[in-house]
Amino acid sequence: NKLFDEFFQFPAAWQNSSHVSGVPAANVLETPAAYHLELNVPGRNKEDFKINIEKDLLTISYEKAEEKTDENVSIVRREFTTRSFTRSFTLDEKIDVNNIQARYDNGILKIDLPKKAEVIQEPKQISIN
Repeated sequence: NKLFDEFFQFPAAWQNSSHVSGVPAANVLETPAAYHLELNVPGRNKEDFKINIEKDLLTISYEKAEEKTDENVSIVRREFTTRSFTRSFTLDEKIDVNNIQARYDNGILKIDLPKKAEVIQEPKQISIN
């Protein structure tokens, strides 16, 4: 998956260990006009995410708000939690950082990373003389 690694450089420990480390799993899709980054982060509120770009580093973080506990309720068993996390992606210079957009839909944080106009290559047919 060399093309993926060239545009989005991840620490090796993150590539296959999302379920172990608490870092959300990510998909990266490419179209002719953009890359689409998806993070699997169900059960959160979109207001709790922060997405920042500094130089060529896209950083996504989620800060877990403290849960209020009711004195009359005790937890007998807890099998799922939503932990705070920070995940960073190095962006290639071909990304148009001024037009990045994000949305949270059904537990998936979707970030659209459009390519700069000069990078988009339209299919071209060559005529034979």
